[in-house]
Amino acid sequence: MANIRQRGKNSWEFTVSTGKGPNNKYGRETKTLEVTEKLSPKKLQEYLEYEYAKFKEEVKSGNYIKPSKKTFEEFITLWKTHYAISNLSPTTLETYNRHINSRLIPAFGHLTLDQIKPGHILDFLKELEKPESRLKKPKKNETENHGDSAEVIALDFSTIGYIYRVLKNILKRAEEWKMILSNPMEGIKKPTPPIEIRKQKQLDQKNNPQYYNDKEAQDVVDALYSETRKWRLFMLGSMLGGYRRGELVALEWPQVSFEENCISIENNIPLTKEGKAVEKDPKSVSSIRTVDMPVWYMEEMKAYFREWQLEKKTLGTKWLGKERQFVFHNGKGQPYYYKHPSRWWERFCKRHNLRYIKFHGLRHSMGTLLIEDEDETMIDPLLIAIQKRLGHSRLSTTSDIYVHVTKKVRQRTTVKFDKFARKAPRETETPPSSTTDHD
Repeated sequence: MANIRQRGKNSWEFTVSTGKGPNNKYGRETKTLEVTEKLSPKKLQEYLEYEYAKFKEEVKSGNYIKPSKKTFEEFITLWKTHYAISNLSPTTLETYNRHINSRLIPAFGHLTLDQIKPGHILDFLKELEKPESRLKKPKKNETENHGDSAEVIALDFSTIGYIYRVLKNILKRAEEWKMILSNPMEGIKKPTPPIEIRKQKQLDQKNNPQYYNDKEAQDVVDALYSETRKWRLFMLGSMLGGYRRGELVALEWPQVSFEENCISIENNIPLTKEGKAVEKDPKSVSSIRTVDMPVWYMEEMKAYFREWQLEKKTLGTKWLGKERQFVFHNGKGQPYYYKHPSRWWERFCKRHNLRYIKFHGLRHSMGTLLIEDEDETMIDPLLIAIQKRLGHSRLSTTSDIYVHVTKKVRQRTTVKFDKFARKAPRETETPPSSTTDHD
């Protein structure tokens, strides 16, 4: 066929006329098809004619999308400007950028969007699973000349899953904006760790759960009373109020109500860039909330407020907070570097020989402490109350997090029926004779 021409050993060019254009000149659309599979001449001809017919239909119906010649790296700039900056949180965007610069651009940056095929992505994901995909940083006493002595370890599957998520997000936008005809990630599932790794992770979670039980929480509180009031209130705010780290860093005195014994969450500082706090709204609409706090906690807050006022007055012109009233400031009226509370918490656990859990685990300890000693009948209303305290958008999120506690409570409730247990007669014993009732 005149409209199908062989251009290379395994490539053919399709041409479809689009008729006269506005300038009275005839237009056309072309498409190059590569055929790597070995086919008989007859099968090859049938395949080419079939693909040409599809191409012609797309052109005539106006559904044909020209392959974008924009490279993946060039498209990233467009993606950031028109999507990422307005739709992703600052911390999420920072994490995305890290994976884009370290993984995705080196692998796909030079390719045009239409050149990225499912095979490229599958090979890329498989490479990430190899042990040599990441080098552990050399120890401090190792010089650059001895970098090859660094231990070779594989990427964690959670990291691989995150990289998969970033790439999928970017290519999804390219598809939505008609930069590509179809998403090459369609049908490619997120890599899952082998069963041995999943079992080990479950075992680790069981041996070191990321929450405190009642006894551990009491030990934490006792240890906190040997620390400054500021840090005691910060940590207890997370453990008793369920506040996120960024919510506490951003908390200001107008949001603290001593009359109602509650704290309102209206702001969030999830990131610090170039020494300046990045402020944004709480994580979701449901995260904007008011949480009731224990009376004794609010009494401590009052005492701390007096200390805070005295500190501001003493600093005078050295106070850098201006008109802002950050409750947990860095000593000069400004908010802490966003990661500083987590680092303080880790050092605190080591100082007092406490089982370390991540700072976020303090927030979820709140729900565990509320549910642990309750009856099964109280689980559902408690989960709703915990959902509101934590600021979760969906109750299912709360239920999934506390499934370990609710399961234990329900099992404990079931044990109460053990008092009705009776030993069944042995198989060798003669069962009681049946009798017939008569009126």
